[in-house]
Amino acid sequence: MSQANWLDKKACAISEGFPEKMVLLDCETTGSISTHCKIIEIGLLVIENGVLIDQWQSLCNPETTIPEKIQRLTGINKSMLENAPIFSQIAITLREYLKDRVLVAHNIRFDYGFLKNEFAREKIKFHEKTLCSVKFSRLLYPQFKSHSLTSIIKRFKFEIKNRHRAMDDAFVIYKFFLKSSELFESEEIAAICNTLQRTSSLPPLLAPKEIEKLPNGPGVYHFYGQLGELLYIGKSVHMRNRVMSHFTQDYQNPKGMRLNAKISSIDYTATPSDFGAQLLENERIKMLNPLYNRRLRKIKSLFSIRKSENHRGFTTLKIERIEANYADSGSGLFRSPRQAKKKLEELADIHHLCHQLCGLEATNNKPNNKKCFRSQLKRCHGACVGDECPKSYNQRVALALADYDIKVWPWKSAVLVRECDPSDQEHVSFHLIDKWCYLSKITDLQDLFEAGFQPKKTKALRAKRAKISSGGEYRRAEAFDLDTYFILSRFICDENKLSIHNLKLFPLTPI
Repeated sequence: MSQANWLDKKACAISEGFPEKMVLLDCETTGSISTHCKIIEIGLLVIENGVLIDQWQSLCNPETTIPEKIQRLTGINKSMLENAPIFSQIAITLREYLKDRVLVAHNIRFDYGFLKNEFAREKIKFHEKTLCSVKFSRLLYPQFKSHSLTSIIKRFKFEIKNRHRAMDDAFVIYKFFLKSSELFESEEIAAICNTLQRTSSLPPLLAPKEIEKLPNGPGVYHFYGQLGELLYIGKSVHMRNRVMSHFTQDYQNPKGMRLNAKISSIDYTATPSDFGAQLLENERIKMLNPLYNRRLRKIKSLFSIRKSENHRGFTTLKIERIEANYADSGSGLFRSPRQAKKKLEELADIHHLCHQLCGLEATNNKPNNKKCFRSQLKRCHGACVGDECPKSYNQRVALALADYDIKVWPWKSAVLVRECDPSDQEHVSFHLIDKWCYLSKITDLQDLFEAGFQPKKTKALRAKRAKISSGGEYRRAEAFDLDTYFILSRFICDENKLSIHNLKLFPLTPI
């Protein structure tokens, strides 16, 4: 039976369990990033009360090049699109087909993201209910591992002439819904559709129960793929809300788009507060190297702004590479020379520092033109040519770098930090820290002695000795870590901050 003849077969009705008004659609595109790539073909089927009442298809000129791999995949080439309408020419017609209907696609996040961005470029509001046929298949057929459109075609032996053409792929979804209507009761289908519409923003491979098990408190969460591979590690003071924020339906972020397509399961570790969550996230990312985490990965070298004095008594600045176990002096710690240079340029602008003395502009030795370029723009007070005295200039340099000096470890030895959940007094953790290095999580007081430390005989610590117990382990830090330094310096540098974050600090002495 040809696709055209489906319209005449009113008896071929989809189960009443499906939404009353649906549009089954598929979009072919120039790539996978909805914010940059364009639609090249749209095909849709209009379903009302289970009956196919209309169909519409159109090629769409993207006004850009089509990658070779897309041409091979779809069979759509440049010559086919030369006389095709651009999206603005079909936008109104398409919007009428989609209006007030449930949009259905195989991985609806992909198609919805492209449609939303295309309509946004035309300043047309677009917000409709959605249903993902991938998730529908997962819930209705849990015995199958794969739920791709190709797998469904093989599973039910559907005939298809042009795979990866919009109308043909839309008809596969239609045939899949018809087949499911034959095999299952309408009540079961309705229950699944209602569940999916309530959780329509979830990734296609993720079951709703994975979200339901997450607490809405502080902790660290892990995203895993179908094969158990670790995809991403994150932290939050409200884990469930943070995880759901990853699954926004707009699908604007290309990285998020690729990540969400792979997420199959979620695991988590609760912590008493944000302090423990930040430390644990940092530690696990460096240990486990998740695929989609970049920011907190271990780095071997750091960069700092170093001060020196030239022969005229002016403070000069230079970006230098330092070893990652260094945490003693300098101004600022940066992951790259580019990051350090950007910060130095920013400080020079704010405090009117000379770019020559900051190492941002080559020194000009020509006798008739010694001023730096910024001096000519009245953004340098002329330190480069002696128009400003060293004392005045050096004071501004000191002021500019005041907030970026590497903090000196304020205690004589290691400290023990007590972390407590204000809403759950039983949820307590103790952390051993020395010289900005996170040493370990203390689960027993004996561990403290084995680490070579003993508590100072203070009333406060004696009263808390019996409570030094908590599950979980951290890898012992071998050297200074930039991210650990930032976390610790934010939380435990003064009594006020400790109090705000419900942390208590106990100095220790070496045994």
